Amino acid sequence: IAMAQQVPIDAETVLAATGEGPVEIAAPDIAWRRIVLANIVFLGPADAGDRGWVLVDAGVGPCAGVIEKAAWQRFGEGARPAAIVMTHGHFDHVGALEELAERWDVPVHAHPAERPHLDGTADYPPPDPGAGGGLMTLLSPLYPRGPVDLGPRLHDLPADGTVPFLPDWRWIATPGHAPGHVSLWREGDRALIAGDAFIATAQESAYAVAAQAAEIHGPPAYFTPDWDSARESVARLAALRPALAVTGHGPALHGDSLAEGLAALARDFDRVARPGVR
Repeated sequence: IAMAQQVPIDAETVLAATGEGPVEIAAPDIAWRRIVLANIVFLGPADAGDRGWVLVDAGVGPCAGVIEKAAWQRFGEGARPAAIVMTHGHFDHVGALEELAERWDVPVHAHPAERPHLDGTADYPPPDPGAGGGLMTLLSPLYPRGPVDLGPRLHDLPADGTVPFLPDWRWIATPGHAPGHVSLWREGDRALIAGDAFIATAQESAYAVAAQAAEIHGPPAYFTPDWDSARESVARLAALRPALAVTGHGPALHGDSLAEGLAALARDFDRVARPGVR
């Protein structure tokens, strides 16, 4: 497997895996949809209409049509976002990014440290197929690592922590899984869009990915190069005591069990999340 070539995910595979599944509602203005391995998030009320909402992340593979249909299901036919915000640029979050940015004629906002992976400059480092165990980890050398190129549509997130078009939200630097990974936070209702800073399923396990049972886990181990930063990021998010979290993988999480589980992950991070430490 270590010698295998990266294999693109084709449109038929994406459509077969996603079908016409529903958009899930986590809060009146927070919805999400699973695209094969990862989640996209729609921020905005159902009546937001054209240019009244924001898309967070862009799915796996050539899934632009799937995401567009999900957006229409949520906001009405023809509704386009005001912007796309990226938690980071790994392959399972940028699948439809270039196509949607052009189709919708929208800006894409990301942390400056992710820019090389979104402007065509640099690949991500190779995955670690020995990290975390499980079939998804063994297959990780097959996953694409190359950059996308958004050209002039790519913009840095504002340095003051604000999120364009989302006045109630702030972005928080949560590196470790990726150098410019960010999470989105709304203080008013303690809502968190966590990306892959932590996730809600055991992403290394093919069974867990299929079953989607809600469990709090550290970031996907095979694509996490900086475990010290990842631990600090989880601690930063745990200190917020979120009441709702939509992560990059797995179902939405709610309630006291979320805050308590995230605090436990932060406390025991090296033992339960970091590969090779038990």
